[in-house]
Order: sequence, then C-alpha cells, then structure tokens
Amino acid sequence: MSDELLIIEDNPQNFYMMRFLLEKNGYAVIGADTGRKGIDAALHHRPRAILLDIQLPEMDGYAVAAELKTLPYVADIPIIAVTSYAMAGDREKVLAAGADGYIEKPINPDTFVDQIRQYLPGDSSWGGEA
Repeated sequence: MSDELLIIEDNPQNFYMMRFLLEKNGYAVIGADTGRKGIDAALHHRPRAILLDIQLPEMDGYAVAAELKTLPYVADIPIIAVTSYAMAGDREKVLAAGADGYIEKPINPDTFVDQIRQYLPGDSSWGGEA
C-alpha cells in the first residue's frame, strides 16, 4: 500500500481545498473526478485511504464504495465519505454501502486532516485504526 491518499471528487474547489490541506500536512495526493476513474486509480496506486464524494457523475459514491469493497486488492483500504449529504440517514446509508468513515461538507480546515488521520492504517500517533 502506498503513502498516497486518493480523492474522488468532481468539484474542483472541493478537490483543491482537500488536496491543499493534505499536502500541507505531508501527504501525497492523487485525484479522480469520476467514480470509474477513482476505482481505476485505486487499483493502480493502492492508496492508503480513499476520500470519496457521494454525488459524482455517471456513478455515485455509493456504487463506487460498494464496488471497491468487492475487489480483493483494494477492499481493505479505508474509504472516507466526504459529502454534503447530511440529512437523517445519509451517514448510515453511506456506511452500509462500504464507507468506513463519514465527514460532512463544508470541510472545516481546522479539523479536516485530524479527521482523516483517524482512518489511516498504522497511524497510531493519532489513534488510527490498524
């Protein structure tokens, strides 16, 4: 597994913000703007974690998470949904689809990186899940 984080996000402003915050904190970031490109990038790079928007063109984040969890080579990679879907039941729906975590948009720049670190395997300095 690489040290890269994969962001699957079709909104350039949201992608820029997440990438900026993560790179500023020492993470390498790769990106994809559709679900299919994100699945391909996950298979090619085998990132440390996947940050997944739910409202994507062509293939939504629910379908992306569900497919990623069926692929043995990447099924163990944590998926963190980063979404504006914040209605009652949205969190449970995305977790049922295969996401391991859920972060609501808008992103809080002061807490975002710490929220991501909670899900990074082997990052015990932040109490991450192995």
